[in-house]
Amino acid sequence: MPDPVTVNPPDSLHVAHYGTGPDLVLLHGWGMHSGVWETTVEALMDDWRITVIDLPGHGASRGRLGTLPELAARIAAHAPRHAVWCGWSLGGMVAQRIALDRPEAVRRLLLVGSNACFVQRPDWPHGMTRAAYEAFASGLGSNLKATLDRFLLLETHGLPKAREYLHELRAIVFRHGLPDAQALADGLQMLDSEDLRSEWPRLRCPVRLLLGRRDALVPYTAGAALAARAGDVRVHVFAHATHAPFMSHPEEFLAALRVALHD
Repeated sequence: MPDPVTVNPPDSLHVAHYGTGPDLVLLHGWGMHSGVWETTVEALMDDWRITVIDLPGHGASRGRLGTLPELAARIAAHAPRHAVWCGWSLGGMVAQRIALDRPEAVRRLLLVGSNACFVQRPDWPHGMTRAAYEAFASGLGSNLKATLDRFLLLETHGLPKAREYLHELRAIVFRHGLPDAQALADGLQMLDSEDLRSEWPRLRCPVRLLLGRRDALVPYTAGAALAARAGDVRVHVFAHATHAPFMSHPEEFLAALRVALHD
């Protein structure tokens, strides 16, 4: 990937810009960093000015996540004022919060493997099970790397080239060493406690959901359930993908993303 225009703000966030054109912001997920978007950036940078931001405690960024509103405000302060936002997993929840709190900043919201409520509730079967969540949360305190490896295994389970894909993911995830343990704990707590479903009717921008049918963390059934809560929502399901379709099925993902950016 070409060298970015890199900006390191005073509050220790890592922000990088690529290409020229209308603004597109890419936010990564829990335990990861902006390097997961390399293929996507290379494919789109001739037509878009792309901003990638490492969440606090992830990649080259420092600091605590804070609450979801605090995190959303901090990320938004370093992003273009009127952009398309594409968030994966936890990054998608941050992007949702920005779209709700600062509707003028988000002209289109793309959510990849993301949810408005990540953990199952009695009235919400479209999330990860409580048992799966507790396994991650309990493992963080005893063995951080093993917990991240378990998360990556879950992302690759069932894929035809699972071992190859897992090797690629590990190389990217650990490029900057281990993420900050407290940031990971804060992120898991955020995924457990936040429930944005009741606020979805307030979304005023087009929303596009890109989901993997084999995703064990965000069931693809969440797409239709969320689409019923807001106005302009469309859902694309990747038949054979799990939680990170942009890595496991890059060509299929890019084709769907290009449609979602304009339709």
